Amino acid sequence: MTVALSTPLSQILLSPGSAITVAGVSWPQYQLVLTELGDDRATRLTYDDGVLEIRMPSQFHEIVNRLLSRIIFTLAEELGLDIVDLGSTTWNRADLDQGIEPDGCFLIQNAHRVMGLNPELPMDLAPDLAIEVDIASASDRKLGIYQALGVPELWLYRKGQTQILDLHQGIHSVERSLAFPGISKAQLQAWVAMRETTTDIAVVKAVRQFCRGIEAPSPGPEI
Repeated sequence: MTVALSTPLSQILLSPGSAITVAGVSWPQYQLVLTELGDDRATRLTYDDGVLEIRMPSQFHEIVNRLLSRIIFTLAEELGLDIVDLGSTTWNRADLDQGIEPDGCFLIQNAHRVMGLNPELPMDLAPDLAIEVDIASASDRKLGIYQALGVPELWLYRKGQTQILDLHQGIHSVERSLAFPGISKAQLQAWVAMRETTTDIAVVKAVRQFCRGIEAPSPGPEI
């Protein structure tokens, strides 16, 4: 739904799982909206060439989002990779007239470039891996934004399925993660499906067990 508003955005209340799209928003107006709404909010914003989307994640949305985030963090820990969890950090590019707040995003290959508790992110930096949970709104427009920002990999949950997208040249669904080559789309989907009948902790334990299995050396010859 695209609308024209007379009410200030700060006064609009969205129910969980809903979204609103506003057309004709300039880049300066978008920046003012970010300032007006502040950082202490549950909503997430996407801006693309004058079109602003504001969405309020649902409980289901956040369960999937946090589960995928825990899987990513556990994989990095078990595989000995540095990682910086930037959550829903706002990524803005005035030169592209685009901005987005991912459901989750991480620095892995570029983790060494960000130090401290409140670092200033380099202008040329983009997440190495982002999460998009598509429940409240269509993700098609957002995929182009991620690609334009230079995000190489996106984990997309949509219609009960988790896809691994390679955004290097075009947008392609691939069978294995770029950040974690040992992880297949089928394995990722199996971990997400586990959550239907168990808890986050059980999924994390399964991820750890899987990683330790692929790292375990093969037994030597019997003596």
